[in-house]
Amino acid sequence: MNKELLCLGHKISVHQPLGNFDLVEGTTPPNVPGPPPHYHTGYNELFLVLEGKMEFMKDGKLTTVETGESIDLPPNTLHTFKNAGDTPCRWLNIHSPKGFLSFFEEFGINAQEGNAFEKSVDSAVINKVIQKATSYDMHIVMP
Repeated sequence: MNKELLCLGHKISVHQPLGNFDLVEGTTPPNVPGPPPHYHTGYNELFLVLEGKMEFMKDGKLTTVETGESIDLPPNTLHTFKNAGDTPCRWLNIHSPKGFLSFFEEFGINAQEGNAFEKSVDSAVINKVIQKATSYDMHIVMP
């Protein structure tokens, strides 16, 4: 069974592929925003929406990605996302090469813990993410 975490309000199921990429399956509840706008210098990133729809900000432009659609985020692309529907949104996320999975492991709360959602969006966790994000090649650009 895959490890399940709550990371900044998103349920993350961690997969361990053999290839040189990280893979997680996520579920984002309605009205839960993504991380602050950020970019990666060394990662290609891809989201594939499995159910629902997500709104992405990609280099300042808003794009809605619906079930079965994907969005590519090359290195140095400023981005964030949010659930654009009124039901939970399921998605796959790939970072290539391997390495970003450690971000989810560092900041994620075990999904089996009591109040895991609340703990994952606690201001102390969010502040820790903002302070340590660059250690994970996540360069936050505050509005």
